[in-house]
Amino acid sequence: MNGSASTPDPASAPPAAGGAGEQLELIRAELKKSRSRPGSSAAVRLPVARIVVDKGLSHLDQFFDYSVPVRLDEVAQPGVRVRVRFGGRVVQGQGRREGGTLIDGYVVERLAASDYAGPLAPLSQVLSPEPVLSPELLRLCRAVADRYAGTLADVLQLAIPPKHNRAEADPSPEPPPSPQPPEAGSWLRYAQGPAFLTALAAGESPRAVWSALPGGEWASELARAVAATLASGRGALVLLPDGRAVAGLDAALLDLLGSGHHVALTADLGPEERYRRWLAASRGSARAVVGTRAAMFAPVAELGLVAVWDDGDSTHSEPRAPQPHTRDVLLLRAAEAGAAVLIGGFAVTVEAAQLLRTGWARPLAGEREQVRTAAPLIRTVGDHDQAADAAAHAARLPTLAWRTAREALTRGPVLVQVPRRGYVPRLACARCREQARCVHCAGPLEARDADGLLNCTWCGRPEADWRCQECGGVRLRAQVVGARRTADELGRAFPSVPVRTSGRDGVLVSVPDAPALVVSTPGAEPVAEGGYAAALLLDGWALLGRPDLRAGEEALRRWLGAAALVRSQRQGGSVVVVAEATLRPVQALVRWDPAGFAAAELAERAELGFPPVSRMASVTGSPAAVADLLGLLRLPEGADVLGPVAVLGGARGGDGPGRERQDRVLLRVAPGRGAALATALKAAQVARLARKQTEPVRVRIDPPDIG
Repeated sequence: MNGSASTPDPASAPPAAGGAGEQLELIRAELKKSRSRPGSSAAVRLPVARIVVDKGLSHLDQFFDYSVPVRLDEVAQPGVRVRVRFGGRVVQGQGRREGGTLIDGYVVERLAASDYAGPLAPLSQVLSPEPVLSPELLRLCRAVADRYAGTLADVLQLAIPPKHNRAEADPSPEPPPSPQPPEAGSWLRYAQGPAFLTALAAGESPRAVWSALPGGEWASELARAVAATLASGRGALVLLPDGRAVAGLDAALLDLLGSGHHVALTADLGPEERYRRWLAASRGSARAVVGTRAAMFAPVAELGLVAVWDDGDSTHSEPRAPQPHTRDVLLLRAAEAGAAVLIGGFAVTVEAAQLLRTGWARPLAGEREQVRTAAPLIRTVGDHDQAADAAAHAARLPTLAWRTAREALTRGPVLVQVPRRGYVPRLACARCREQARCVHCAGPLEARDADGLLNCTWCGRPEADWRCQECGGVRLRAQVVGARRTADELGRAFPSVPVRTSGRDGVLVSVPDAPALVVSTPGAEPVAEGGYAAALLLDGWALLGRPDLRAGEEALRRWLGAAALVRSQRQGGSVVVVAEATLRPVQALVRWDPAGFAAAELAERAELGFPPVSRMASVTGSPAAVADLLGLLRLPEGADVLGPVAVLGGARGGDGPGRERQDRVLLRVAPGRGAALATALKAAQVARLARKQTEPVRVRIDPPDIG
C-alpha cells in the first residue's frame, strides 16, 4: 500500500497510569491510531480510495490506498480517472506528500479504512467523473495481465482509450429497442446454421468454430448472428483483422438493423470519435461493437456473443505489452460472462481445432455438396510440371497459369497473388535454392533495377562472377519476386489488359467487373464485383518454405482467402496454385478442407509437444540479460528450456553488420501449467528490478513465430 510515515517520539506520548509495560502498550495503540486515521480534510464516509496507478513496472503491479479529500468526495467514485502523487514522503499530521511525481490512475473501490498502517496521501485531482473502469473490465484486464505475464497498467492502456473532453461532455443517445430475430438467410447453407441463430435469439450460449463457405456472404452471416443476439436482449462484440473487413460488416449491420444498434471501433479513428463511440458502448447506448483488435476490451453491457473473424491473421496479435491475442481475450470474456462464442474464417487455425478436439466448441460447416457448389475449380502446378514446361523457363508464369489467365480475362478480372511486394529483394541458386551471398562479407545479394548487376546489401560491393558455394551452380533465380515486378511482367505479357496493384503502398477496396489483372500481396486482395473469373497463386514455395511452425497453416489461410473471392466452379471460376501438389496444405486447398488440415496439424503438434497442446513463452534480450532472468526463474516441474539461440537485431531472420546480438530462449510447459509459467516469469522480472537489473528482456507468452 502507498504512503510512508515518520515515527512519533514515544517521549511525546501522553502519560499513562501503570507500569512501563502498560505505558508502552498505550503508546503503540495511539501510534497505530494516528497512522490509520485519515487527515482531518478526508471524507467522512468511505474516506479511502484504492487506486491502480499508470505505472507498467512489474514490482508496482498492485493497488495503492489514498485518502479522499472532502472536496473530491462526490466525484471520486469507483471507475473514474484520477491523478495522484506517487513516491516522495507523506508529512505526518498534515495530510500532504512532499516530492514524488503526479501520475494518472483509476479508482478501483472506496473503503472505510485502509489495511496500511501509515498515513495516506490524498488524491490530488479527479480528472473526469465518467466511470470508465467497470468491475467487469477490471477483472478482465487482471485476467489478461496474469495470463500474459504482464502488468495491469499495461493492459489498462490497451483497454481504455485516452480521454477527450468534448466527446465526454456530449450525451449518448438512448438505445433503440431490441430487434426481431432475423431470418436464417445464407445460414441455410450450413446444416447447423439456423439452429445456431435460434439458440442465440433464445438467450442461449452456443460455442462454434465456423468454417465459412467461399463467397462474400460471410459479412451478412455475421450480421445475422449479431442481430439474433440483440434480439435476446444481450450485447455482441465482433473482432475483425482490418478496417476493410470492419467496413463490410458495418455496412451489413446497417442494412439489416439500421443505425443506432452498433458502433464500429478501429484504431484509425480520430481520438475524439473513437472515445465517443467507446462511451456509447460503455453507457449502454450501443449494444453491439464491431472493430479491429483495438476493440477487444470494448465495454459491451450484458455480453451475449463474442465473435472473431479470421483469427489466424497476425493483426489479431497486439504488438504492445503484454501482447495479448484477440481470440484469447474473447475466450476469457466469454468464460466470465457466459457468452456465446463464434470463431470463424475461411481457414481453421490449430487453436480453433484444439477447441473442437476438446469438445469445448462444435463445428459449424457446410456439407460437401455445398462446398462443391460454392468453391472454384483448383488446379496445381508443381516443380515437376515446371521442369517439363519450356515456357516456365523463359518466364515465371507456367503455361497452365498463362492459359487460365488468358481465357478468364475474356469474362472478368483475374487476381494474381504474390507473396512479396517490390522487385527482387533476394536471389538464390537456381539448382539448390541456397541464398546467394557476398564472397567478401556473406551478406545477401540483390539485383538492382538500374544496372542489373549483383550487389551486396551489406557492403555494397558488386559481384561479377558469382558461383554457389554449396553446389557450384552459376545460375540464379529470384527467391521471392515482388508484386511490382510481377505487374511489369504481366503487363508485357498482356499488353491490352489494365494491370492494377494492391499492397502496402496502396490497398484497393474493390475492382469493377471488367477484364483486368489485379496483382496483390496476401491479405490486400480487393473484392471484385461479381467475383474474380480466376486467380493465380504464385510462388507457393515461398510461403511454405518459411522456417516457422505455422508456415503451412499460414500458406493455406492466404490461399483460401484469395480463392474465396473467385466465382464458383459452376460460374466458370478457377484457381491455379504454383506449389507442389503432394504437400498437405496444397491438398487441403484442392479439397477445400481447412478443418481436416487443422486437425492433422494439431495431431502432429500433440506428438511433438508444441502449442496449442502445450504452452510456450519466449524470452529475448542480450545474452547477459537472458541468462540473468533464467537464473532467477523458478520454472514449474517438467518445464523444458529450448535454447538459447542467437537472433540478430532482436528479430528473427534479421541480419546485418553492426547489429547487437540477442539471444532467444523458448520455455515449454505441459497443458494446465501455463498460469504457473506466467507467474514464474513475472516473479523473475520483479526480482531483476529489485536487483537494479534494468536491461530489457522481452517476454512473450504463446509467441506467434515458433521457428
